[in-house]
Order: sequence, then structure tokens, then C-alpha cells
Amino acid sequence: MARSGKSGWSKWIVILVVLGAAAGGVMYFKEDHTEPLQYQTASVTRGDVIQVVTASGQLNPVLNVQVGSQISGNIAKLFADYNSPVKSNQVVAQLDPSIFQANVHQAEADLANAQAALELQQVETRRSEALFQNKLISQSECDKAVATLHQTEAQVRMKQASLERAKVDLAHCTIYAPVDGIVISRNVDVGQTVAASMNAPVLFQIANDLSKMQIDANVSEADVGTVEEGQNVSFTVDAYPNHTFTGRVVQIRNSPITVQNVVTYDTVVGVTNSDLKLKPGMTATVSITTAQRTNVLKIPNAALRFKPPEPSTNPTVVARLLAKIGLGKEAKLAATNAMQVAKAGGTNKVETAENTQPPLTGNEPPEELMRRMREMRDRGEEPPPEVRARLRELFQSGALQRTGQGGRPAGGGGGSRPRSAPAWRTIYVLATNTPPGGGGLVPMPQPVRARLGITDSSYTEVIEGLKEGDPVITAVKLPAAQADTPSSSGRSPFGGPPRFR
Repeated sequence: MARSGKSGWSKWIVILVVLGAAAGGVMYFKEDHTEPLQYQTASVTRGDVIQVVTASGQLNPVLNVQVGSQISGNIAKLFADYNSPVKSNQVVAQLDPSIFQANVHQAEADLANAQAALELQQVETRRSEALFQNKLISQSECDKAVATLHQTEAQVRMKQASLERAKVDLAHCTIYAPVDGIVISRNVDVGQTVAASMNAPVLFQIANDLSKMQIDANVSEADVGTVEEGQNVSFTVDAYPNHTFTGRVVQIRNSPITVQNVVTYDTVVGVTNSDLKLKPGMTATVSITTAQRTNVLKIPNAALRFKPPEPSTNPTVVARLLAKIGLGKEAKLAATNAMQVAKAGGTNKVETAENTQPPLTGNEPPEELMRRMREMRDRGEEPPPEVRARLRELFQSGALQRTGQGGRPAGGGGGSRPRSAPAWRTIYVLATNTPPGGGGLVPMPQPVRARLGITDSSYTEVIEGLKEGDPVITAVKLPAAQADTPSSSGRSPFGGPPRFR
């Protein structure tokens, strides 16, 4: 009898323990144990934003003259060397003139012989004319004597031209500097033979004035549209890594330079080199200032790349069971980038605009495709590569025309080049809101539409939509539990040694 009572009490104790465990499990799963996300923010500040275009190029003298030889011969004398300052019409080299002097003497002898023959023929022509007047010779013999006289006169003129040519060749044995400057290259030595056949051999390179130089910078076709004459330029060279030189854009040449399917344009930058630190041939890294804003609102570019993470919408088996019996919490909706449209009567719920348009495929009519592309860019979205390629084909074929400000075709006559309108982007600001499941106030990302201006690759100008001091979100801080996992602690998930930070 006592044994049956004891077994009854044991059964009730087991039932109570099971019920207590079940109640504790229900309460545990009913509570939200997920650690809230922590966001890294940066304040909207004021400062200067300078937009630049970078390129590389070579330093060259403004006027670089190559001095050559029009005749072949041996170098007899050199009167200039490397870095030698020279003046215009100064003798810089002398070729051996002996052969050309002999040619002059031979041409003079041929001319004297032709002149003697001309004198003899003149006498014979006068005699023939006198005989013809006395009816002693025929008309044909007299005409023949006159024609021979004209041929002899032509021979004299030919020999005179040969003499002049021989004298010119003799004069070319002496090579003069065509401009004032400094010799930066000498390609011959005394005794060396130069052969002038189809091309004149280069003996010297003379730079007119090294105090004024230029950079031939190769600007890519994607950036050349923002480069204009008169823009300020800063550049560095490897010889002086801690010194920044300045210049100014003086010319943008229209001839394209294509290297491995990369198209660039020669942009000439004028440089003052009064201290002669810069030397011809140096490679310069150029930064062309295309736009500048002073004391404007700006945000880090990391805020433009931030997108809020989407919470997991795949609940566990226990969570699904609790949701069925009304004890679990509803799954949170994933965060989106939709704009706020209107508030539902007096509540804090925000309705979002649904995009009912089908996705772009590139097969739409040209005007419809252009309109949809503008809308996507205004929302801060990037169109697919195949759609951009299709739009480029339409522009090249003429089916679409690029338009600038005011609806005028881009590149139209008059005025300065139209600039593209600032872009609208979705920026996320850290705001204190009530979560969907209720509870206390927690920091949550709030989308804000902002109108952006120029960028310097680190910060972007804010024209409207944000105010100074707003905390814009730049990144998400991982919770400690995730930070200790192998994938986030520096160890590669594919094995191997850990990555040190």
C-alpha cells in the first residue's frame, strides 16, 4: 500500500518537472534572444571637395628640334656636346668637305667649257647670217646655226646650275644650330660616317627653353569629357616624391591614341620650370582639378555603398510550431531601399511604393529604355551591363541622341559644355525607432533620399536631403559571437593559415 502511494507521488513529480520544462521552453523561445545589430556611423560634416582626373604622361620641352644632315660624309669636327648652350646659326658640327670641294671645282670647269663653246657658236652664227644675206648659203643652214647657238646657251645654264648645287652641298658640310637652346642629345662622334639616304640622320637634339616645359598626359576617354583648357594641374615625379609641382591645361588634342583597345587623348599641360629641376623624359603623375567646392556638406563614400542586411526569414522548427499556436513572434520583414510614400492614418507604419514595372531586358523601345534608365539612376540603382551595352549601341547607331541641359543636343553650339545633373541616392541614417515586434526604442537604419554632387573618391558633396551632424551609416559591426567564428576571426573558411589584420 505504501509502495503504491510512493509511486503516485513520483509520477506527479515527473509530470510537474515536464510541465515546468515546457513552460520554460515556451518562455525562452517566446523571448527574442538575437543580439541587435550595431552600426558604424559618420557624421555629415562641412569641408572642401575637390574632384580630380588622374593620368600619367611624359615631360617634354615645348620646342624640341632635331638637327640632322642632308648629305653623307664623315664627321670631321664637333663644336657642341651634351648640355652645351648654343645660339641660333652657331656651328655645331663639320663634315669632311674634301669631296664636295672637288665637286665644286669640277662644276666650275664644266661651266668654263660650256661658256667657251657658247662664244664659238655665237661667232659661227653671226657668220652664217652674213652668208645668208649675201645668198651664199641656204635658209636651212642659217637656221641650223641659230638652233645650235640656243642649245649652247642652254648647256651653259645647266652647268651653272650644277655649280650652284655643288656649292650648296659644300655649304651643308657645316651644320648650324637652328634655334637658341641647350643640347640634350648628341648621337655622333668625330670620325663617324653619316649616311643620308631616305631620312636625314639626327646628329643633335636641341631643346629651345627648359625653363618652360609641357606634359603630354594620356587622359582616358571616360574622363576627357570633364577636362577643359585652363584647369589647374598638380603633379609629382619620381625624382622628387615629396614635392608637388603645378601647371595648367593648355590644349586637349583631338587625335585618339589607342593602345590595346584603350583609347586615350593627349592633354598638354604647361609647366614652369624656372629652377630647372624637371628634366625631359621624366614620368609625371598628373591630377587635373575638374571641379571644386568650398565649405559644403559632405559624407564618406562608404555611406553610398552601405545596404542594410536582410534578417533571416527561415525560422527553426520550434519557432514555426510556436507561431502556429500563437506563442511565437512573427518573422521580421527584410529591410529594403524603397522610398517612404505615405503614412497610414495616425500610425507609425510606413507604406512603400511597389515597383510594378517589369525588369529591364534591353529589348524595350529606345525612348522607353532611356526613360527607365534615367529613373533607375535617379533612384541610385545601377542598370545591368547588357542594358548599358544596348543603350550604347542605340547612341552609336543614331537611334538616340544625347541631350544636355535644357534639352539641347550635347556638344551644341554656344556656351560652355553642359554638365550632368547631380544624382539622387538613398543614404541610410541611424534613427531611433520602435521595432515591429514592440519593445523599447532601438537604433535602426532609416533611408533618406539625398541629392549628391561631385566626389573626390573619399567624400561626396551633399546638395540637399541631409543636414550637418546627421549620423549616416557606413558599415555594420558584427556581434561578438559572429566575430569569434573562424570565418570572421581571420582564418580562411577554405583552410590554411589565418589572415592577420
